[in-house]
Amino acid sequence: QVQLVESGGDSVEPGGSLRLSCAAFGSISRIANMGWYRQAPGKERDLVAIITSFGGTKYADSVKDRFSISRDNGRNTMFMEMNRLKPEDTAVYYCYADVQRIGTTVFRDYWGHGTQVTVSS
Repeated sequence: QVQLVESGGDSVEPGGSLRLSCAAFGSISRIANMGWYRQAPGKERDLVAIITSFGGTKYADSVKDRFSISRDNGRNTMFMEMNRLKPEDTAVYYCYADVQRIGTTVFRDYWGHGTQVTVSS
């Protein structure tokens, strides 16, 4: 099995910063894309950022120049630095990873359980 565990969510004031982490555990052969999505109350889950295994990145327009995604392939871990946080960034943040399990040839997506980020004064 494969598990993704997020950490780093917290309550901060507007303009503050947070660093989210996502670690993948289990029978992992390779990980292709990893990324972060977020879901605010009453809204759909939206893409925040994606990073490929080679370090290519893509961001939602709403977080460009404020958030930075990175990963440590050797530790199957992904990070996201979030700066100049705004109240509209408040959401549950979910990580996902496109994983090839040991002994298989296909990749499938796995998701974490989410970490809450609250931005409020």
